[in-house]
Amino acid sequence: MTKHIFVTGGVVSSLGKGLTSASIAMLLEARGLRVKMQKLDPYINVDPGTMSPYQHGEVYVLDDGSETDLDLGHYERFTTTHLTRQSNYTTGQIYQSVINKERRGEFLGKTVQVIPHITNEIKEVVLQLDDADTDVVITEIGGTVGDIESLPFLEAIRQIPLERGRENCMFIHLTLVPFLKAAGELKTKPTQHSVGILRQIGIQPDILVCRTERSLDISDREKIALFCNVPLNSVIEERDKDFSIYEVPLSLQANKIDDLILKQLDLPAAGAELDGWHDILHRLRNPEHEVSIALVGKYAEHRDAYKSIYEALDHGGIANYTQVRVQPIKSEEIERDGAEKALAGFDALIVPGGFGERGVEGKVEAIRYARERNLPFLGICLGMQCAVIDFARNVAELTEAHSTEFFRDTPHPVICLMEEQEGVTEKGGTMRLGSQPAKLTAGSKSALAYGTSEISERHRHRYEFNSGYKQQLEQAGLVIAGTSPDQSLVEIVEVASHPWFVAVQFHPEFKSKPTAAHPLFAGLVAAAVAHHTGAKT
Repeated sequence: MTKHIFVTGGVVSSLGKGLTSASIAMLLEARGLRVKMQKLDPYINVDPGTMSPYQHGEVYVLDDGSETDLDLGHYERFTTTHLTRQSNYTTGQIYQSVINKERRGEFLGKTVQVIPHITNEIKEVVLQLDDADTDVVITEIGGTVGDIESLPFLEAIRQIPLERGRENCMFIHLTLVPFLKAAGELKTKPTQHSVGILRQIGIQPDILVCRTERSLDISDREKIALFCNVPLNSVIEERDKDFSIYEVPLSLQANKIDDLILKQLDLPAAGAELDGWHDILHRLRNPEHEVSIALVGKYAEHRDAYKSIYEALDHGGIANYTQVRVQPIKSEEIERDGAEKALAGFDALIVPGGFGERGVEGKVEAIRYARERNLPFLGICLGMQCAVIDFARNVAELTEAHSTEFFRDTPHPVICLMEEQEGVTEKGGTMRLGSQPAKLTAGSKSALAYGTSEISERHRHRYEFNSGYKQQLEQAGLVIAGTSPDQSLVEIVEVASHPWFVAVQFHPEFKSKPTAAHPLFAGLVAAAVAHHTGAKT
């Protein structure tokens, strides 16, 4: 029978449940187990696709086009598990499904209630991941214990061990042990209260993972174990990691969390093979180079809005034995102060995706600066569209070129709404989403980086390169380096005379891992190293 691990969080939000869940999954995979992962989010939005990056961070897109929580990015970066739309459910999706069933008459006239109908639906989406090829399913419950929104999810996972057997289920609770400077000591009371709330619901945690700034001494661990009713060796310290999030799995392993899980769930497993992970940290700690990369975006001050971008740049650094320092710059600052002032001294530029007109001209100006000064550049989604606008205006002499997203009546709509998007009015889940194939142009920088002529990458956009301008821009020197298989859509553009000027319509950051950097991010960092060393000499 497939085993289930449920990960909950208490005291405060943003403790790192996703990172902890991913680290546990990585350790179990290293022991030879087959793992699936899932997150249940308590918000009522159907998915995060329509939510503000300021509130929710980036929207992480899966191969099947699902717009999901950014924690699923941790799952994919840390593990080999294949994620689908079954890997992320929200309160909105759960209630929508139950209401649709009620409208179809499936409840045979019964009064539809939170218990049992909503909780049964939640149990169904968890247990549907069970199969003969899966040893363990890890389900992360979003939010914080004590939130009203989380109660149906907690009630549902309380019931699952009653149906599947307690020996087949495990509860891991992530909590905070704060350090009070005035008292000069760690305080365990918030953890006691958090576990107390869980126990009132009927859930007894098997393992407590304690986030803390300072090390827990034996008296702290003994107090937590006693008052939270867990064995002493099940109180796991997870200190803040100042160096890298990739230290977390090794820290948890040092505390033998994988051994505890295997013993309680009675799972046979091999010894952990973590040489690759140790090599990652060795490269991070012992870089041969250091480069600085400017990230020019609309949400530059909000790191989670570009979470996967930052991680992919780190992966590019790992591949090149390079420390990558990323400086976020608001595109509106470039509109105000000019690109020269903002970008002088950097070794590369990246312009990520985004929506809305605010800051677009700053992105275009930043890209022009990189193109004219041979500064390595990678444009993603809107970053590619802005690169096309810059090239059309300043090289092809189409001075009023623009995107119809921002200027409907532009005389030169080099970026326009996709034909399939005409007439679409609903916002949620209606963009061009998910994995799409592309063919690369032989000899292009992209083809050389990928080492293949055919790729598949994840998309999330409504607007595209206007193919009516393809010939004119190519004649001016723009390289069409990648297209859809039928050549109807432009996926990659480059500038041949530039050392590294690559812009893509898709989101390569979603397929990058610390163990396998995405080719375009590895290429950007390599170009940044060459620029840095060339500038020094």
